[in-house]
Amino acid sequence: MISTTTFYSSSNGDRWQMLHDDETGLYQVRHEPNAASGGRATDTLMPEFLSRSGATPQGLALQKLLEEQGAIDPDLED
Repeated sequence: MISTTTFYSSSNGDRWQMLHDDETGLYQVRHEPNAASGGRATDTLMPEFLSRSGATPQGLALQKLLEEQGAIDPDLED
């Protein structure tokens, strides 16, 4: 089973979600762009997302979520 948590929505309609695969333990980030941008979702492994997007609003929102949960270390979930 895959659990999904939306952690950021931008003013232009883009949305970012944290995905967790309960069977494999894998964490990913899904970006769902708005319809005007094509609307095609992409998934990125969490460590890669944080290394590319750490200082962006969506990166900071994910970091805050991870701190609040306190249960996972994204660098260990490849």
